[in-house]
Amino acid sequence: MAFNDDDKPPTSNAGSTKGLVSIKAVKYFKGDAALTADTVTAEVEINATSSTTVREGLDLVAVLDISESMHGDKIKSLQKAMTFVIMKLTPVDRLSIVTFSSEAARLTPLRSMTPAAQNELKALVDGLPAGGSTNIQAGLETGLAVIADRVNTKARTANIFLMSDGEQKHGDARQVDPGKVAIYTFGFGKNTNHQLMSDIATRSPGGTFSSVPDGSTVSLPFSQLLAGLLTVVAQDVELTLTPKNDEGDVDTIVVAPGTDYKTTTDAATGVITVMFGTLFAGEGRKVVLTLTLKDVSATYNEEYDAPLAEAQHSYTAQARPRDPQVPQDIQIKRTPTPSQAPGASSKARQVQAEIARRQHAEAIRQARLLADKGGLEEARYKLVDAQNALEDIVLDSLADGQKLVDSLRAELVQLIKLMETTELYKAKGRPYALASETSHGRQRYSARGGDEDGDVRLFATPRMDTYREQAKNFEKDPSAPVPDADEDVKKEVAANPLAAISNDLAYYLRNAIESLRAIERIVAPST
Repeated sequence: MAFNDDDKPPTSNAGSTKGLVSIKAVKYFKGDAALTADTVTAEVEINATSSTTVREGLDLVAVLDISESMHGDKIKSLQKAMTFVIMKLTPVDRLSIVTFSSEAARLTPLRSMTPAAQNELKALVDGLPAGGSTNIQAGLETGLAVIADRVNTKARTANIFLMSDGEQKHGDARQVDPGKVAIYTFGFGKNTNHQLMSDIATRSPGGTFSSVPDGSTVSLPFSQLLAGLLTVVAQDVELTLTPKNDEGDVDTIVVAPGTDYKTTTDAATGVITVMFGTLFAGEGRKVVLTLTLKDVSATYNEEYDAPLAEAQHSYTAQARPRDPQVPQDIQIKRTPTPSQAPGASSKARQVQAEIARRQHAEAIRQARLLADKGGLEEARYKLVDAQNALEDIVLDSLADGQKLVDSLRAELVQLIKLMETTELYKAKGRPYALASETSHGRQRYSARGGDEDGDVRLFATPRMDTYREQAKNFEKDPSAPVPDADEDVKKEVAANPLAAISNDLAYYLRNAIESLRAIERIVAPST
């Protein structure tokens, strides 16, 4: 059976796509390089606008576990969370509900979330039963079929929420090909196969795994990812790195590990492409590069600015053709008397902090692998070493630098506590570590273990912070009105009226600066 019965939604809030994603000036770990063979570490960062006035329409398929183990408080928490999701959506957004136990069933097609549809789906969610075993594969395959069979796809982003509280009893959901669909998984309770749920998420482009411990509410982690999906400002976001092998000084460029996104390298040209997929408003992505430089000491004996590569990003938005943006030069001063230590500049310290974050994430992964083999003491030592490494970071005076390090410290403190006993580790420590790993790898927020005020907020966007408070209030009083996504935008615009036009202004200003630089490069030799 083909699911080609999706509602035709109204046109999304089309607007200018200029400047929705921008690239920052490249940062370097040290300020100069030697004339002899040398190595340079650089950071390329792209950022999505914080404005939410222009976004893609959301197609969300909620794939929900309603097996016997969900009976009681769990199914009630899930029903409340889905009610919150339904109330946040607008007619531009579409929702389909798929349930699974022993088998899977599509309860609704992709419905445009008009007030009438919201009421119908809330009633349907309130009546969800619980019974049968757990067939995650069937649920996931059905959810993906709903998306694959869509008729209306223009300016829309397709996503799946997959929630389960148990072990899969049929097949293997890891074998299901997600294609280009982002899958956000939620492991509910200690009996979940958290590794499976993490694997499903990381096989998809941009998906994350969130841990939902027993006794916590589903509304909060659902609200955080929903806040992102309702602010997708760009799709098909790519970063291309073009080495200047012939006219430049670079020998090789390698993307450092720690960015969990598809990366390809053209064997003939050496051009590297990093594919990020979607970006939420307020999100950023950092790519760390290691560039090896040629020995030019036989040709040069004075310092000069060496061209190494060119970084350029592109994206699609509002169904318009891919729009390559102004490229950013990657270059460094080469000198016969280079500084041996990393630079003391603010930008150098920011690169150091990003490298430290990646090492921190790798330490968590290694500690989890040790703990999985029963080496809890060794795992804790690994995390303590990571704590000590954080003390060596030279912080900026900027609040963001301190906020990052504080979050990393809090993450390690919590993980060390959750590795005290085997039972505690299996119930909470492993899912916490897996959620941390997927969050760091994707540079995207994921819930690491509940709704406590001390929850680590790495990569959270402003809209996520807003929805977190709204979800807390909804849990206290489900009868209180919940503002939908359009109302959220109106409040944000009222708080910052210039945000909607700042993207265009910044875009044209960057173009003007790059044009002046190009003219300067042409004129300079003759002056």
